[in-house]
Amino acid sequence: MKIFIEIAEAAERLEELIEFAARGDEIIISRDERRVATYIAKKAGTMEEFLAAEDRASVPNGITSAHDDLYDERGLPK
Repeated sequence: MKIFIEIAEAAERLEELIEFAARGDEIIISRDERRVATYIAKKAGTMEEFLAAEDRASVPNGITSAHDDLYDERGLPK
């Protein structure tokens, strides 16, 4: 089923729209009656499956995105 919804209402009903998309419905979001986005959910899976489908490398366990190498010992940018 296709669901047409204005962007303001979509923002208020996001959780409900995600449930509809998860069951296979197509969500079409519009602004001033003009389509601005279409969402069709893909099969849910693990984060590793998602990263692989997006052709991204998986982050090894224990690695963070703190970017400590960009800052000195006082927390200031190098």
